[in-house]
Amino acid sequence: MIALITGGSGCGKSTYAEKLISAMPWEKRVYIATMQVYDEESVQRVARHRAQRADKGFTTYEAPKDLGAVPVEEGSIVLLEDLVNLVANEMFDGGDWTRIFGDIEKLAKKCRHLVMVTNDVFSDGESYEESTREYLRNLAEVNRRAAEISDYVAEVVYSIPIALKGGQDFI
Repeated sequence: MIALITGGSGCGKSTYAEKLISAMPWEKRVYIATMQVYDEESVQRVARHRAQRADKGFTTYEAPKDLGAVPVEEGSIVLLEDLVNLVANEMFDGGDWTRIFGDIEKLAKKCRHLVMVTNDVFSDGESYEESTREYLRNLAEVNRRAAEISDYVAEVVYSIPIALKGGQDFI
């Protein structure tokens, strides 16, 4: 099973994704964290997310870039958090964003279940510089392709998951 969870900032999508993973009966749980830690706010966010999943049996890998290098065991249940950071890190920190989707496909074949988290950053109506518009186009492409291969896609709104594709009967 492959799932993609989306929503706005602070809407509860991470908590929901962790609930999905925790409801799956399997021993090998992997959390792939893609956030680069640059400042005190990001340190606090990482600490909050680690506390959130502390007793849930996750092995955590920090992978701000090069998703394909993460040593995930065959048959693992994987939570990939998140595509927004991964695309930004690859684009703006010397990586290669074009390999992300291929890495996702390889990861999906290796795992028993894959739950990916992304963020809805497309609806604020701001005017951006070309580099930001390019980032948004690339993220939209990764999100589209991730949704395409997913069995289940949900948008989380005010901590309420709304199924956009598939159902929750995979748990």
